[in-house]
Order: sequence, then structure tokens, then C-alpha cells
Amino acid sequence: MSRVSTQSPPPQVPLRGAVDLAALAAAREAQVKAEERRAATPPGAPTVLSFDVTEESFQSDVIDQSFVVPVVIDLWATWCGPCKTLSPVLEALTTEYAGRFVLAKVDVDANPRISQAFQVQSIPSVVAIIKGQPLPLFQGALPEPAVRQYLDELLRVAAENGLGEPGPSVGDGEAPEPEPAEDPLLDAAFEAVERGDWDGADAAYQQILAQAPADPDALAGMSQVALLRRTEGTDPVAVMAAADAAPDSLPAQALAADVELLSGRTEAAFARLVALVRRSAGDERTAARDLLLDLFRLVGDHDPSVAKARMSLASALF
Repeated sequence: MSRVSTQSPPPQVPLRGAVDLAALAAAREAQVKAEERRAATPPGAPTVLSFDVTEESFQSDVIDQSFVVPVVIDLWATWCGPCKTLSPVLEALTTEYAGRFVLAKVDVDANPRISQAFQVQSIPSVVAIIKGQPLPLFQGALPEPAVRQYLDELLRVAAENGLGEPGPSVGDGEAPEPEPAEDPLLDAAFEAVERGDWDGADAAYQQILAQAPADPDALAGMSQVALLRRTEGTDPVAVMAAADAAPDSLPAQALAADVELLSGRTEAAFARLVALVRRSAGDERTAARDLLLDLFRLVGDHDPSVAKARMSLASALF
């Protein structure tokens, strides 16, 4: 059973697992570019496993390349003491893992839009990109054994997505941890959404968050229920007409974005709110940003359109 429902009462919500055809086409194009670049490399040329990345080179060096090999991103700054401890560990492990992933190093002071796109709260921060999709790893200068565990898990996820084989850990032969058992509260929330019981779903998610305030599935579930409440009984045609008539109205644009998301037009929903952020100011701008972040949480960072929209949001804000 999915941790977050994708089968809510019609119209369906395009949550985790949904296929976005536009994003899929963009992913295929990026993969073709990455493979062409690799084919153009002369035989026997050394493979660059660790490199610096800028905002200008991010698409080609990180996003495109992530369709061929997992890309680990080290977000650091020259003034950051812990960064000077972690970066050598990452570089050493990059060499040790011999091409199973590559390391992209980002100076957050020189490239603020990249750190803003990933919502970096502190450095050092380490994230990964697999087939254009972001995967948060960890923050802080962890010791080498802990970093190795994150990298092993990254490679397992990459293998599940068709990039390489997971293989044993380079440093040890420990078996991966078993998958966690299903949470009965999540099951209860899922079933409540299935039958249209928004209050019951809310109650189940609230119980989860009382125990684990940052639980990503419960947070996404709460966002889903809120979306279904906002759009219940609305006329999509009337909603879109109202938004066209009031392009600077936060309530009108927010409801239109909800309707677009429900109909599977994820990128259009994101673009609508990014445009509103760009045009607005003050409290209204903050509210539009928060609504967009809520939709990001709902769709999930695995969706390539979220990473793209985060970059657009960062550009609109800064």
C-alpha cells in the first residue's frame, strides 16, 4: 500500500507515483544529451569524478549527467569550518567508489540560487540527483562511516531507478537494513482519504505528527487533504475563468493552481504561483510562496517538475 494515497475521489490527485508526460519527455531529452556527451569523450580519457559547479553549468554538469550516474552535491562555503572537514571525506570516498557516483561541489556564496533551490538551512549540506530528481542526504560534517552509509543507500536507490548496481559497500559487508513496517496510522489515513473522510484522515495524520513532527508522509498527506477540502464542490471552468479575470488575486490564483494540480497539470500549477510570487510583494508574496511550497510537498521532491519549479521560485524571490 502506498504511504500517501494516489487514488482519492475523482478527480485524482497526481501524487507520488503519478506519471507526468511532459516531465518524462524532458527527462528523456536530458538523458540523450548526457549519453551524447559521454560518447564524445575520447577513449582512455580520464573520468572526472569530482568537479566544481556553478549556476550556469548546473544543468549540464548535474541534471543532465544524473541520467547516466548519480550526482552527489556538496554545498559548502569558504568560511565554513565543518565544510573543510567533510569535503575531503567526500572526495576520498568519491575516488574509493571508483565512478559509481560523481561529486559536484557548490560554493553557496558564489551560487546562491542553487542553495535556495534546495532550501538549504545550514552547511555543509549534501544532496543527490538521480535522473533529474533530488534526494536529500544529510547536513553537517558526519564521520566517514556515517557518510558511507548514506552513499550506500544512495546507490541502492539509484540501482532501483536503473543506474548501476547497488553491490556491497566498498568499506564493509553489512547487509542493508530491512524495510520499515507499515504504520497503521498511515493506513488509516489512506483509507479515510479513499472514502472521502477528510476529518478522519486529518485525525490520523495529526496523530503521526504528534509523535514525529517532521514525518514527510504525514506532512504530504495533510497537504493532500487540505487540497481536497479547498477544491471540493468547485466548478473547474468557473475557477479558471475567475483566475483569468483576476491575475493578481491570491485566492483566485491559488484555487486555479489547485484545480490544475488535480487535473494533472503540475507544471502549469507551479508556474502560475511562481508568476504570482514574481508580481506580488510583502505578505501576499510570502503567502503565495508558502502555497507553492505546500504544493511541492504534496507532489514530492522525486518529481522533476518540483526541482525545476524550485529553481524558478528562487529566481523569482531573489
